[in-house]
Amino acid sequence: MSVMVARKKVVRKWEKLPGRNTFCCDGRIMMARQKGIFYLTLFLILGTCALFFAFECRYLAVQLSPAIPVFAAVLFLFAMATLLRTSFSDPGVIPRALPDEAAFIEMEIEATNGTVPQGQRPPPRIKNFQINNQIVKLKYCYTCKIFRPPRASHCSICDNCVERFDHHCPWVGNCVGKRNYRYFYLFILSLSLLTIYIFTFNIVYIALKSLKIGFLNTLKETPGRCSQSLTVLTVLEVLICFFTLWSVVGLTGFHTFLVALNQTTNEDIKGSWTGKNRVQNPYSHGNIVKNCCEVLCGPLPPSVLDRRGILQQEESTAQEGSCSRGPGTQEPLATQGPGQAQEAHSVLSLQVPAPSVSNTEMPEGKQRTPGELPVPSLDTGRAEH
Repeated sequence: MSVMVARKKVVRKWEKLPGRNTFCCDGRIMMARQKGIFYLTLFLILGTCALFFAFECRYLAVQLSPAIPVFAAVLFLFAMATLLRTSFSDPGVIPRALPDEAAFIEMEIEATNGTVPQGQRPPPRIKNFQINNQIVKLKYCYTCKIFRPPRASHCSICDNCVERFDHHCPWVGNCVGKRNYRYFYLFILSLSLLTIYIFTFNIVYIALKSLKIGFLNTLKETPGRCSQSLTVLTVLEVLICFFTLWSVVGLTGFHTFLVALNQTTNEDIKGSWTGKNRVQNPYSHGNIVKNCCEVLCGPLPPSVLDRRGILQQEESTAQEGSCSRGPGTQEPLATQGPGQAQEAHSVLSLQVPAPSVSNTEMPEGKQRTPGELPVPSLDTGRAEH
């Protein structure tokens, strides 16, 4: 005999989410699939800072002040914390429409636009929305089957609609949107300060060494001595910081300009508020302080993905077992609780002896035909109990 046992397998919602994202730590970490440049970012920051702390900081702490490595450590930890917070968080992904919701939206669009003759291009799927006396167009996303909220856009790399989409940054390995933009801005700001700091004190280190033995003598020291290797590493750090400085500081200045206007990179590239129409930005408060407070200090909305929510799926497995059935054998009752999915089930066979009653002793209306099983009377059952 085979017994079908229903087992419940716990599946998290992040395992079934569409799009091109990767998840770690049971859905707690969310990143893009392309993470190669993110690892390069980590290598450059960790490598440069490790060399600075290992060599120059010890010399500068003795010669100038012990506060130099302390302040550098604070900048390094803050930059790493904001980088990981930007890379591992949900940028504001908007869930896609369910099949029923998508069908309802399609019915609404057909009812609004009417039937389009064959061969003609259907009108654009756009809804008008008013914000601060300005008309904002809500565009329809054919991938997510939704009308995107204001300032949202579909990221072609992650294949998701992101609320208040700014841009996709490969250096942090994630999209930059409403939920992680402030951390991204703090990361590039702290990284700019850290790069300037290391670059400056590397120059100071070389200057102090050059005052003692001369700059050319510093570079021409014998290979057997450790000081030459330190100088070569210092020059390497100076070159890395020099080429990094322009891009990071320039990016920080650009985003400072956007924060002051309460504008996104996507809107600036498309010219949404500075194009031919000269439409005024409806999201700007007209005050730099208010715009900065809203972007950097405003309330952080919760994630709407519910990545760690539970989806239950039932799986049926067959178990084989043998049991002997008598004339009065009852069917086995297999019960299973939530925590007993891995336990073996025992099947009990209960045999009830039936009294032998002959045809001659039975009334005519209750005589059984050949092959029919005897049915015990109620009195007999009571007597046995």
